[in-house]
Amino acid sequence: MRQSPIRPSGPVASAAADVGELIELLEIVWERGRDTVSAPPVSSAQARVLFIIEKNEEISPGALGRLLGAAPPSVTRLCDRLQAIGFLERNPSPADRRELQLQLTGRGRAYLGDLRLRRQEALTEAMAAMPAASRDALAVGLADFLDAVAGPLRLPAAGHSESARSRTA
Repeated sequence: MRQSPIRPSGPVASAAADVGELIELLEIVWERGRDTVSAPPVSSAQARVLFIIEKNEEISPGALGRLLGAAPPSVTRLCDRLQAIGFLERNPSPADRRELQLQLTGRGRAYLGDLRLRRQEALTEAMAAMPAASRDALAVGLADFLDAVAGPLRLPAAGHSESARSRTA
């Protein structure tokens, strides 16, 4: 006889379960969007690297590894592949020439823009099927959720303090 897992109860646990299910569905949409972009395919891990570098321009490989929770050899391999397809550059740091900085190339930025466009189209279609009041509530809730989740993925730096609440839905 199969037992169902014991799940924490309460509104936060219930909302977390719902968000978990939503994330699983979004991963399917994300992969579909990634597969339709007209550039060389990148893995999910490589796409995460691109997004993190975009949010933390001129990040060092060590800092990238800390944000990813990845070992230096893994970070190096990810960056090697992204550099080989022209999405990433490694440049010496102006502060310390022994340290490298990772930067997206124009081609890497274009890839992310195209990927976002494809994903946005899929999300727009889904959200158009929702009642307006639900869309509005979702926009407010997602802005708060973004604040809670995105903070740990950004390095503290000037220009990163803008709240998600100031964005329009």
